[in-house]
Amino acid sequence: MAEIVFFDNKFRKGNSASELKIAPPNPLSHIALIGNFPPRRCGIATFTADTRDALISLNPHLVVDVYALDDGQGGFIRARDIIHIAQDDPAAYIAAAQQINDSKARLIWLQHEFGIFGGPDGELVIDLVSAIELPLVITLHTVLEKPSANQRRLMNVLIDKASLVIVMAKKGREILQRCYGVRDNKIKVIAHGIPDLPYIVPDQAKHLVNLDGRKIILTFGLLSEEKGIGDMIEAMPSIIAECPDVLYVVLGATHPHVIANHGEALRERLIARATALGIADHVQFIDSFVDLDLLTQYLQAADIYVTPYHNPDQITSGTLSYAVGLGKPVVSTRYVHAQELLGDGTGILVPFREPASLATAINSLFSDDTYRDELAKRAYHVGRSMTWRKYAKAALSVFDEVVAIKISEPSERAEIAQPLLGTAALTRLTDDTGMFQHSRFGVADRNHGYCIDDNARALALVSIANDLPDRLRVELSHKYAAFIQHAWNADLGVFRNFMHYDRHWLEDAGSADSNGRTLWALALAAARHDDPLIREWANELYRETAPRLAIFHSPRAMAFSILAAVEMEEHGLGLKTNLLTIRDGADDMLAKLHDNRRAGWHWFECGLAYDNCRLPQALLRAGVILQDDDMIDQGLETMDWIMRLQITNEGWFRPVGSQSFHDTYAKPKPFDQQPVEALAAIEGCLVAATYQPDQKWLDWGEAAYAWFMGVNDLHVPLADEITGECRDGLTSSGANANRGAESVLAWQASARQILRLRTIALATEGISVQA
Repeated sequence: MAEIVFFDNKFRKGNSASELKIAPPNPLSHIALIGNFPPRRCGIATFTADTRDALISLNPHLVVDVYALDDGQGGFIRARDIIHIAQDDPAAYIAAAQQINDSKARLIWLQHEFGIFGGPDGELVIDLVSAIELPLVITLHTVLEKPSANQRRLMNVLIDKASLVIVMAKKGREILQRCYGVRDNKIKVIAHGIPDLPYIVPDQAKHLVNLDGRKIILTFGLLSEEKGIGDMIEAMPSIIAECPDVLYVVLGATHPHVIANHGEALRERLIARATALGIADHVQFIDSFVDLDLLTQYLQAADIYVTPYHNPDQITSGTLSYAVGLGKPVVSTRYVHAQELLGDGTGILVPFREPASLATAINSLFSDDTYRDELAKRAYHVGRSMTWRKYAKAALSVFDEVVAIKISEPSERAEIAQPLLGTAALTRLTDDTGMFQHSRFGVADRNHGYCIDDNARALALVSIANDLPDRLRVELSHKYAAFIQHAWNADLGVFRNFMHYDRHWLEDAGSADSNGRTLWALALAAARHDDPLIREWANELYRETAPRLAIFHSPRAMAFSILAAVEMEEHGLGLKTNLLTIRDGADDMLAKLHDNRRAGWHWFECGLAYDNCRLPQALLRAGVILQDDDMIDQGLETMDWIMRLQITNEGWFRPVGSQSFHDTYAKPKPFDQQPVEALAAIEGCLVAATYQPDQKWLDWGEAAYAWFMGVNDLHVPLADEITGECRDGLTSSGANANRGAESVLAWQASARQILRLRTIALATEGISVQA
């Protein structure tokens, strides 16, 4: 068993939930941020500056060193925390890497676009990342589905070097997985940040830009051929015929690369075309790289925002994000980012290179004030989830995980071994149909057939157990997935549970809890499994089943559904109903807590049952994703209450025994003790420790893990590391000799989740762990 040694550290007793909630242990204190930076005129320069400002605004104690690419055009800002890298000088990249290594930075955040670094396809950046020693996070502003051979080579090097890759659209994740073979757990989707500004009715802002009395259509951004401005000019005569006071404003300087190669030929050609069409008085070109204040004024004054772009693969558009965030009705072509942001009715999508479709969509908005106002309000509501503060918060959250993982790698200070559990127990209990429920001793008991509860637990295990041999993991995953798929009763909209050994179902509908657990397993598979086929299958089945399973309101079914929805939402796979599921479920849990709480009884029910720790675990995760302080506080307090109830005076773990399930307001009886309770305790403490750095969560989680190894009421080991088996629990007369699916799976999962809890401890300064 692992030896855990604690010194003075941040897991201190006595910290209140209100003082510690949200902040992860050992928060990141110093970042090296690499990218373009103002006064360089491009979207990534603006993005990098806004990102830096958002990080510091969120955490004023955070040090952010900016390493900015200098293209030699002059006007470069010289400041203490802005270090320049001469774009075309190979030696500058090596020097920057050395400076980063010598600094106190603990993580590097690189903004990547092929055109901003020196060398063919920007390959000089490889010299930099190859020479750094710190954890590397890369934000990809472009993800090419059909890269050149050199671009693919560079991408592969960057991805291999990175600890985490951030993209700003779900399509980016899909391309990385399909075209570059990137594992899902190495990708994070975080939507482009936007300023958090109040909604203003356009007519109240038009005087700011001297456009009173006009209906304003706006396109903003650096001018280039692929922006499709010519299509909008061709559409304008039809729009003017319906709305004579309309003005199309094209706001932004010509892209520097276009200027370098063609000068202002594009702008001049567009102006000439507007003149030839007789609409010059209805089109205004503003050739300027505007600052945020002026951009905001134009956006607020706009009645309609339009992005008529030509590139269908564009996965990020900061201008589109800004427009939505300020509550603009948007008409756009169907490029990737527009489809993801507007495809649910937040805006209007039109085909590429079709001026007539642009005109029809825009006229429909100008002719219907109610519809236009509705789109504006819908867009503004969507934008509240995309503010720069939320972007920075999401980024810092994953950065802490990256740094924690890096610290947990073997070193002189600490070592955490990966589990070396045998797989015999899993293979013995699994046949071509799925996982058997029970065993007699270690032999599968066919008389009791199968159930979806255990196949869901099994799918959840293989989704997180990336230490399993690849071939075995894929083989088992597909068997459990096939069982779950067959269990779905589409006619009733529920999963079946029990199946006889001859493969006939024993019921048409399973219990509420089994349905909730299955939903959670699907979410884990969709979010974390290495096999893209399993991820795709799980995502699709989750989307089909989740809305229909909202009928269940038992406490554990709700907890499982909340945990499922949070998992999907955090991995960028969320349904539009997920946040509603989380909110409604958590509110219901708080109501149950209020109704059943008594003096000395801080719990959701008037009695205790199985998987108790799942209830506060779900409430805490809901509170974090909803940013609800009350949910967080109650999640931590109820987890504390249930764990204190299960820790003896001697300090070992005594799970709530099944003999006392549902006794009303009574102290739990000690037997029968079941492995599933130890797993729930470990995972509950893991979640609590992530948001409240207190020593008790690590102590209690270790106690629950030690229960398997014999630190229990009977001093009897239950788990076998060689075979991977686990006895079915402790009775008053001894250990149950049978080794059924629920027990085996609880042990297998516990051995992996305890490592995650130890990693959190390891990331906290002053803790030493040897395994």
